[in-house]
Amino acid sequence: MTAIELSLFAHRIRAVCEEMGAVLQRAAFSPNIRDRLDFSCAVFDASGYLSAQAAHIPVHLGSMAYAMRGIVSDRDWAPGDMLVLNDPFLGGTHLPDVTMIAPLFDRGRLIAFVANRAHHADIGAESPGSMPLSSSLDEEGLVIAPTRLLRDDRIDEAVFNRLVAPLRDATISRGDFSAQISANRVGLQRLQALIDAQGADGFLQALTDYNEYARRLAASALAAIPDGDYRFTDHLDDDGQGNRDLAIACRIRARQGAMQVDFTGSAGQTAGNVNCPISVTAAATLYVFRCLMPADLPGCAGAFHDIDISAPAGSLLNAQRPAAVAAGNVETSQRIVDAVLGALAEALPERIPAASHGGMNNLAMGWHEGERPWDYYETMGGGLGGGPVRTGASAVQAHMTNTRNTPVEVLERHFPVRVRRYEIRRGTGGGGRHPGGDGLLRELEFLGPARYTLLTERRRRAPWGLAGGGDGAMGDNRLNGQALPGKCQGRVGAGDRLVVASPGGGGWGPDDHACPDGGVQ
Repeated sequence: MTAIELSLFAHRIRAVCEEMGAVLQRAAFSPNIRDRLDFSCAVFDASGYLSAQAAHIPVHLGSMAYAMRGIVSDRDWAPGDMLVLNDPFLGGTHLPDVTMIAPLFDRGRLIAFVANRAHHADIGAESPGSMPLSSSLDEEGLVIAPTRLLRDDRIDEAVFNRLVAPLRDATISRGDFSAQISANRVGLQRLQALIDAQGADGFLQALTDYNEYARRLAASALAAIPDGDYRFTDHLDDDGQGNRDLAIACRIRARQGAMQVDFTGSAGQTAGNVNCPISVTAAATLYVFRCLMPADLPGCAGAFHDIDISAPAGSLLNAQRPAAVAAGNVETSQRIVDAVLGALAEALPERIPAASHGGMNNLAMGWHEGERPWDYYETMGGGLGGGPVRTGASAVQAHMTNTRNTPVEVLERHFPVRVRRYEIRRGTGGGGRHPGGDGLLRELEFLGPARYTLLTERRRRAPWGLAGGGDGAMGDNRLNGQALPGKCQGRVGAGDRLVVASPGGGGWGPDDHACPDGGVQ
């Protein structure tokens, strides 16, 4: 293909994913999908290799890219099929993230797959918001093994009814599942139009050229990493079950642009829910290397050809069934990013930023008693780490998530809470030549009884500064002014107030204006 033809193909196949996302957002019922945009869409080839993705959520996309080959192989696919799953140990992330996959056939020939993944605030856990302080997978909700939901493009109502039976609000749940089905249907239509325009063989040749271009571009970027062995160890605060300071040890072996990333030495699988399936570990690792590559790099499998990832089975980063994993997807993934960045800082000191706020500051809440049960889940941004050429941004999501906040008006309209404060935590970014960004503070007043769960990090260990920069401020959780642990759950009544304050980012470089005695010139 010529360069122009390749560019047109890249934009067209990526547009398929973007339109899928637009349909999913507009058709969804829950604020979590419709307003926070907690979903991702992608296209894969017939073998399950990533072909294209929209700019959605890295932890969704990276884990799908890593696991799809295993999901789609050894299955008898037929036109009109659609598969649903959320099992973390069969290609998922955590139970609230439900994935739907549909094959595309052209004249009887399997050509590609479309897929989307969306976070359901209720996936059947006993704890509202389905992000419990769990110690086993069974406590986290409904486990969906890969199951055909559609046959011949018709919903299997018996399967659909089994899916929604354990969920509290059938209208919301059916609406969100239906939105995911619609997104895949539109993806199939648009992808078929692209294939019709080029012919199946032309489309497949374009995919080959696209992946080869991505491989060459990525190889050039990775070759800029000097050969060597680079190590860094970071730690999770705790697992919510009494185990603290859980190590995430990263060793990167760089040889002529080939990267071997090994997490041997990390903590073992733990009692709490900060464990990761290997697909999440891969997603976090691939994300970091993607950040070192050109912005216009194609989002396909070829981009990651030269990166090998390993973690010992039974460890925190390659947990085995029935480990609890609800927070591994949202918190541990962020610390994996920190560890990989820390290792790369040794190799590329003028390119790597300080640690960002280091979590997703998860709040799940709701009430399952009475006539109107409700479930709600949100994540919250914080400060980005300062970098070699820039100050860290304030009050934004970082790294493995890319969701919006829930607008105050939407939150107060749909749920019995009032937002008393929502503001930037001024002065919480670490100092330095390029200071870290500031965190956020959100204070909620409950208007009735509710139960809540907090799964948060960087409450005991601050986001680290780099190259002489200062650490960012740690986060803080409070109920009616009393300090709460980083991971906890409880009950509240009308008038109670919950504050979630997220960390700032670390600073980069020494403060050029600092006096030797610690003052400021």
